[in-house]
Amino acid sequence: MDNIALIDLLNQQKTLPLADLTRLIETADEKDRQYAADLAADISRSRFGMDIFTRGIIEFSNYCKNNCYYCGIRRGNGQLERFRLTKEQILDCCHIGYHLGFRTFVLQSGEDEYFTDDKMVDIIRTIKSSFADCAITLSLGEKQRSTYEKYFAAGADRYLLRHETANPQHYARLHPPDLSLANRIRCLRDLRDIGFQTGCGCMVGSPYQTAENLAEDLLFMADFKPHMVGIGPYLPHRDTPFRNMPPGSVTKTLLMLSLTRIMLPPVLLPATTALGTAQQDGRILGILAGANVIMPNISPLNIRNKYELYNHKLGIHSDAQESANILRRQVEQIGYRLRIDRGDYRN
Repeated sequence: MDNIALIDLLNQQKTLPLADLTRLIETADEKDRQYAADLAADISRSRFGMDIFTRGIIEFSNYCKNNCYYCGIRRGNGQLERFRLTKEQILDCCHIGYHLGFRTFVLQSGEDEYFTDDKMVDIIRTIKSSFADCAITLSLGEKQRSTYEKYFAAGADRYLLRHETANPQHYARLHPPDLSLANRIRCLRDLRDIGFQTGCGCMVGSPYQTAENLAEDLLFMADFKPHMVGIGPYLPHRDTPFRNMPPGSVTKTLLMLSLTRIMLPPVLLPATTALGTAQQDGRILGILAGANVIMPNISPLNIRNKYELYNHKLGIHSDAQESANILRRQVEQIGYRLRIDRGDYRN
């Protein structure tokens, strides 16, 4: 069976055997990738029309207790100037974002133990009381179930926690021994059970990754059925053990986006900042490959370069207004439109 027939079969069955997915990812040529992208974009348009949902990212702390080998804000990076935003600064970002049309705020940080459950609950409740028509997405890493329950009770709607890789051995090569894939999957299952719209996702081209690893990611997502999936290329950071590793492929990332959309038609699928960093038109190509979400940065301009997960991160020199205007023009040039909406998951 050729690759186009495999893509059609994936569209019919929403899954494929590991060996077939591996071969598809490993051998897809430009014609195959374009076929997958066109099919995925058609599926996305049939679900969401020409609307692209926007989320305003607020990066509020680059402190992290973890030492992941690929990440620029890892605990062991002594070259990084650390920062934390105050509750008032976070709310200022929300006010700016609301004025620009954002109806979802994504609060993202390293795993910073300064932000206790009580502090985060207070921040979530205050945002919810000030912006009642908005959704709150959290991306704060691995927590105990009781912590996630407090966040949900306070009003948080969604939680992003990329699984990074579904292969335990590969996971162990990307993380120190105190972190495990089993615990990350436990977190994802807790989040979904509690009631969060839950997002997972992977890095494409991360060190030591194989095509079979990416196929395993797709099979994990087919089984887990997340509400959101974040997929971006691996990009190295100069102050990590992986500083000399090559970046992930944009074309393979776009293929993974397309296969994810084909496999999970209703999923909320961002064209990520990493994709836009890897290639100037990466986020637009992501939309054309089946993505339906864009997440511009609305953090204060003076701290953007300090939340650097990888080198040369996109958007650190443009304020929230400028970033939104640029995105709007780019999206409209390909016939889509940014939608002022919470953009909730709907099956």
